[in-house]
Amino acid sequence: MIEKSVSVDRMEHIINVFGSFDENLRIIESELNVKVLDRDSELRIGGEPEQVMYAEKAIEGLLALAAKGESITAQNVRYIIKMVIEGKADKISELADDVVCITAKGKPIKAKTLGQKNYVEAISKNTITLGIGPAGTGKTYLAVASAVTAFRAKKVNRIILTRPAVEAGEKLGFLPGDLQNKVDPYLRPLYDALFDMLGPETYAKYLEKGNIEVAPLAYMRGRTLDDSFIILDEAQNTSREQMKMFLTRIGFGSKAVITGDVTQIDLPGDKVSGLKEVSRVLKGIKDIEICMLTGADVVRHVLVQKIIEAYEKYEKTRPEITKARRPSDHTKRAR
Repeated sequence: MIEKSVSVDRMEHIINVFGSFDENLRIIESELNVKVLDRDSELRIGGEPEQVMYAEKAIEGLLALAAKGESITAQNVRYIIKMVIEGKADKISELADDVVCITAKGKPIKAKTLGQKNYVEAISKNTITLGIGPAGTGKTYLAVASAVTAFRAKKVNRIILTRPAVEAGEKLGFLPGDLQNKVDPYLRPLYDALFDMLGPETYAKYLEKGNIEVAPLAYMRGRTLDDSFIILDEAQNTSREQMKMFLTRIGFGSKAVITGDVTQIDLPGDKVSGLKEVSRVLKGIKDIEICMLTGADVVRHVLVQKIIEAYEKYEKTRPEITKARRPSDHTKRAR
């Protein structure tokens, strides 16, 4: 057992790092099996040498984030601990450096993980970016934030958001209203992200002027989209034909971001996901980057991360289901 001290310059940083009712502190102590005590202007960490070293680096990283004005959450704490254990403590300083966008309420949107940071940088540098990863990794939200930033900087004239909503064509027919009313529920996550960034009034103004378009993927056919920032969301539910159609819509001065989760494909079993195929087809082409986000990049409730990890573990160990053998096409039925 050893004890180490970490000096703290400002008391508000300790309060921020410890969290409400010291909930963040309890996570550090539980995850690393250490004891942390607050003594005046320093923190004392006691435990086994290796665990104390991890705790020291994690606390120093969290204090550095607090000094940048970040509000420390349980997700931050667990992610920083994971980085420290994986030997990436030197990269903690890279987090929360760059502001992707400022929302309508003045809140800065930043990448919260290294995976998200690489994703945002890829969007900035490339014409086409694929963001593939599980739910809660910020794929759509960060893409919309990047689109709004490009639009405000006048790098593009339009923002076009689309999803393959018409895949459920038969079910949509039972919903009331015209086609736009029918597909609105499927496009709601895109609306929500735009409302956050622009505010409802500004969004409505740009929508009326045609600077913003939110539409099902079917509306893209036959168009050439110049000077636009185009986001294809839920791309795992595109067919290979739809994906090819979408990619060939991109015109001069445009940028495209394709997002999806290949573990949540809703297509019929005999259809190939356009997202799974395109990540292989476009691999290695200049000005196209494929970003693979993981469970470590989930920024929702901690249970979401655990659920994703549980499903991944289950899928690896699940026995293959033997398909029933179908009768040959050449077999004649007995009369």
